[in-house]
Amino acid sequence: MHIHILGICGTFMGGLAALAREAGHKVTGCDAGVYPPMSDQLRALGIDLVEGFDADQIALQADMYVVGNVVSRARLADGTPKYPLMEAILDAGAPYTSGPQWLSEHILQGRHVLAVAGTHGKTTTTSMLAWILEHAGLQPGFLVGGVPLNFGVSARLGPKYFVIEADEYDTAFFDKRSKFVHYRPRTAVLNNLEFDHADIFDSLASIEKQFHHLVRTVPASGHVVYNAIEESIQRVLHMGCWSGQNGFGGVTGDVSAQGDPGNFSVLLRGNKVGEIQWSLSGEHNQMNALAAIAAAQHVGISAGNACAALESFQNVKRRMEVSGTAGGVTVYDDFAHHPTAIRLTLDGLRKQLDAKSSTRDARILAAFEPRSNTMKLGTMKQQLPWSLEAADLAFCHTAGLDWDAGQALAPMGSRAQLAGSVDTLVAQISAQARAGDHIVCMSNGGFGGVHAKLLSALAQEATV
Repeated sequence: MHIHILGICGTFMGGLAALAREAGHKVTGCDAGVYPPMSDQLRALGIDLVEGFDADQIALQADMYVVGNVVSRARLADGTPKYPLMEAILDAGAPYTSGPQWLSEHILQGRHVLAVAGTHGKTTTTSMLAWILEHAGLQPGFLVGGVPLNFGVSARLGPKYFVIEADEYDTAFFDKRSKFVHYRPRTAVLNNLEFDHADIFDSLASIEKQFHHLVRTVPASGHVVYNAIEESIQRVLHMGCWSGQNGFGGVTGDVSAQGDPGNFSVLLRGNKVGEIQWSLSGEHNQMNALAAIAAAQHVGISAGNACAALESFQNVKRRMEVSGTAGGVTVYDDFAHHPTAIRLTLDGLRKQLDAKSSTRDARILAAFEPRSNTMKLGTMKQQLPWSLEAADLAFCHTAGLDWDAGQALAPMGSRAQLAGSVDTLVAQISAQARAGDHIVCMSNGGFGGVHAKLLSALAQEATV
C-alpha cells in the first residue's frame, strides 16, 4: 500500500511513518517546514518528503491519504485554502483517514496494546513501560512522542506487544474524538488528569468524559491501571469500569513507593518487592514508575523484575536533558509547558540539589515560553507564579502572546523578567548567571535554539 501522510514531521505522524515503512508499505509525506532532525530520520528510512500542502500532490495517486490533525479546512485572508491538498483529496473523492485510525487498522490490530494516558508524563511512562517489557525479553513494539534514550528511536514494530502513548487531543478535523479512542488497549494506564488543551476542551469534565470513552474500550479480560490519589481519575472510574483494576500511589494503591524519588522501595500491597535507585528526580517520575510497574504486571512481569529494569532506564530526550555546561553553569532542555509540569520539573530539581551539600545553595534559573495552545490562550496564566516558585529567577519569552505576561508574573516581583525575543532572553540570563547555577529551558517547541545560544553566551562571559 502507498500511503501519503499530511503533516508527516509531527512526532506522532513521523513515528507512524516509520512503523508503516517497517511494515513494508510505501510511504511519502508532506509538511510545512520539512527540516532536520525529523526530515533526516524519515529520509534515512527511504521516505520521500514534499514541502508544503500543494494540491498537485494528488498526482501521487496514493492508495490512502493519512491526515494529521495539523490539517484543517481553514482559509487564508485572501480566501484561498490553507491546505489545498486536502481540498483536492475531498474534490477527487480520494480515500483518506486519520493517523490514529490507520494505526489501529494496520498496526495495532491483533497485538496486545498497552496504552498510557494522562495529562502529564505520558512520554516518560510509555518509555518506562516499553523498557520494562524489553528488559523482560518481550521485544515490544512502541510509539512514543519523544525519543527514549534506551532505544534511540521513537517507534518500532513488535511481534505481540505494543506500547503506545495515548493522547487525549483530538484525532483530525473530521474526527473530534480523542486519539486514544482508536487504540483499543488490553492494558490502559490512567496516569493523571487535569485541565489542559483549552483550545478544544471547555472544562475538566469534558476531558474526563473522553477518558471514560477510553475505559469503555478495555475488554473485561483487560486491565485498567489508575492513579489512586487523583480525584479526577476516581470520577472517571465511577462512570463505570468493566475490566480488572489496579491502583498505584498513595496509601490505597496496590503498588506504592516508600522513600525519596531518587532512591525508593516499591511495595506491592504493603510488602516490599523491589528497590529503585536512579538519576531521575521528582515525585512525578516516582509516580510514573509505579504506573509502569503496575501495567507490566498485567503481561506477567513481576514488580521486582520491573524495578530491576527501571534502574537502567535512561529517560527520554528533552526530559531534563543536560544540553551542556559553560562557565560552571549547567543548561537543561525540558519539554514542560503546562504549569503543573513546570512546577513538578523545578521542584524535582530543587529537591535533587538540596539532597547534596555541594549543590544545596545552587540557584535555579527558569527560562520558558508559553507556547502550547492552552498557554497561548492565557487560560492558565495566573498559575505561572505558583509553577515557578522553586526558581530563583524566571525569564519568560513573550513573543506571540495576546495576554499580559508582566501582569501574570507580577506576584514574582523582580524574580521574573520578560523578553520579546530569544536573543534578548539569552542576554538577560547570561548577564545574571553565575558559576554553580542551573538553567532549565522549558518549551514544547524548539525555543529558537536557546540552549546552544545560552551555552555560547555563557562561555563568552566566562572568558571576559
